Amino acid sequence: METGPLSDTSNVSVRPIAPGHIDSFHRALDSVARERKYLTMLEATPLPETRDFVMGMIEKGNPQFVAMVGEKVVGWCDIRRHFFPSHAHRGSLGMGIIPAYRGRGLGRRLIEAALIAARESNIVRVELNVYEDNTRAIALYEKVGFMREGIVRRAACIDGQFIDAISMALLFDESSRVLTAQ
Repeated sequence: METGPLSDTSNVSVRPIAPGHIDSFHRALDSVARERKYLTMLEATPLPETRDFVMGMIEKGNPQFVAMVGEKVVGWCDIRRHFFPSHAHRGSLGMGIIPAYRGRGLGRRLIEAALIAARESNIVRVELNVYEDNTRAIALYEKVGFMREGIVRRAACIDGQFIDAISMALLFDESSRVLTAQ
């Protein structure tokens, strides 16, 4: 992820998402998606679908945190537990930060909050795919304990260009870098 204009993050709070954050979350999601380089989606889903996703995450107790400046969402991190009972110990991580707030440690604050909540909700494996050219995100994931598991060749095709992704996972019982409650 690229660093945008300098932004002070001392005024940024990281908290669990609430229904009142959905509109601003949708705008942040759309902003990052439209960059066409970090997310699978190239624009946010329509607001009603985003609302359903967030409300479903809240109802199921899945970790979803937002970084807020006042009432504006500037970043997020969520871990969605897998649906099937035999996979319910696993969760998939997704996150994003709007450009002006990248490179300031906000991603680490978000992912740490989500990982602590995932561990507390008995998720034992958190997995993700990250585009191989997203070196900043890969470095962050490795710093908090994710390990590379493989390459997903031609994982995405954006503007006619194929992009490989790195499959990564964190297993709480195997990582010495995994966080404890703050």
